[in-house]
Amino acid sequence: MKKTVVIIGLGLIGGSLAKSLHESKDNYIIGCDVNQHTLEFALMNEMIDESSSSLAEAAKNADIIILGTPITETIDYMTQLEQISFDHDVIVTDVSSVKKPVIDKANTLTNQHIQFIGGHPMAGSHKRGVTAAKGHLFENAIYVLSPATNCPATAVDTLEELLQNTNSHMITLKATEHDEMTGVVSHFPHLIASALVQQAKKWEETHEFIPKLAAGGFRDVTRIASSNPELWQDIFYHNKQKMVRMIDDWTHEMTALKQMLQNDGRTELTDYLKQAKDYRDGLGAKKKGAIPSFYDLYVDIRDQTGAIASVANLLAEEEISITNIRILEIREGITGVLRLSVSTKNEQLKSQRILQQYGYELMLEE
Repeated sequence: MKKTVVIIGLGLIGGSLAKSLHESKDNYIIGCDVNQHTLEFALMNEMIDESSSSLAEAAKNADIIILGTPITETIDYMTQLEQISFDHDVIVTDVSSVKKPVIDKANTLTNQHIQFIGGHPMAGSHKRGVTAAKGHLFENAIYVLSPATNCPATAVDTLEELLQNTNSHMITLKATEHDEMTGVVSHFPHLIASALVQQAKKWEETHEFIPKLAAGGFRDVTRIASSNPELWQDIFYHNKQKMVRMIDDWTHEMTALKQMLQNDGRTELTDYLKQAKDYRDGLGAKKKGAIPSFYDLYVDIRDQTGAIASVANLLAEEEISITNIRILEIREGITGVLRLSVSTKNEQLKSQRILQQYGYELMLEE
């Protein structure tokens, strides 16, 4: 028997879930969005079976409802769902990056038919909106589930069965555990990246060539500062207690580094950098994490007409999609001048083999 899945909010995440779940003939997907153009696009591209601009109308026959909206909107939708007179149990889940405020809200719901399970698919993209949605976005990604207090285990089993279509790795965490860990590896790095950019902007008043020098590694380190400001202020606001704690920890960390430099602690500083390198090198490079990953290749090409097109065409012929391409103006420590970014490790290695077959010299970003 088909499950009716209602997805509210067909942005990057909601749209990608729609595409992934729609691949199974066991699911009937209803898309609900305030933007009519989004709904038309989703229907035209066979991401959904039916569209609706009415939450109540779409939800009343749902088996599972997925809230693919920012945190504040998600909490508002939960309030609206509570007012619906369901004649059967319905599983409700979300995709928010902060879980505690959502689970706190879920634990106050009095509608006995709502079985709430917090969700966070830890994958994303530098693009946004339904046009950027990909059915394979969640492959090998961590998908966190955080059931509300009174949610039955059978509901969790049902949701996990549905989400098997995403080919993600599901784990169950308490909301507070999730928020602390994502605060460390996702939310706080966004704050730091923005702070680094703000610092560079201030130094530009003294050194006008700062933007030119920042074209290489600085752009890579601060890439996440280019994320959607409205979305991320919502995340920071709802996880503000953890963010304040992280800022305090960071202040202590910077103070310790400052003392190493002031005290000429060369050995101590070397050990500090080595520990960071070893830990970073040991992280799961092949798994998707909280921050969207890109897999880079640096290709040495000649400065001549058509050089970039030749590389791009070789990869296109093998159906490898380049997510980003940039000519590096600074080559310090990097063999090559053309940086290509692809979405997966397999595409990175396949690109390496193809280009080496045609005599290109290149290196990979590990």
